[in-house]
Amino acid sequence: MKMKASKISTLRTWGLLLVLGGMGLMVLGTSGIILFGQVGKIIAAIFMVIGILTCGASMFIYFWVGMLSTSAPVIECPECGKRTKMLGKTDRCMYCHTILTWDASQATNDSIGKERESSPSTTA
Repeated sequence: MKMKASKISTLRTWGLLLVLGGMGLMVLGTSGIILFGQVGKIIAAIFMVIGILTCGASMFIYFWVGMLSTSAPVIECPECGKRTKMLGKTDRCMYCHTILTWDASQATNDSIGKERESSPSTTA
């Protein structure tokens, strides 16, 4: 089973990927000056603008996640006992990735499901 992260951690990961991608685009565009001479300056300018826009999008995502994080309720995870922030009706613990929910209809009780699977069914 693939480990999923909490919503806040996922958004922060996207912000980091955008920063790294934007910086990479700017470096790649700068190498166009060395490889292509005069045409490379145009290539560098285009890549520089795209890289700056990508870094700006990353800054927006980090700001947005920061605002979400300040208003997110802090709860204690029932599995690991650490305090974690929760966005929306369902989210995952930032540490142990346990699914957390406010909605009782979406909550699952694994111990009941395991007891049903392990107990032999007697049909007559």
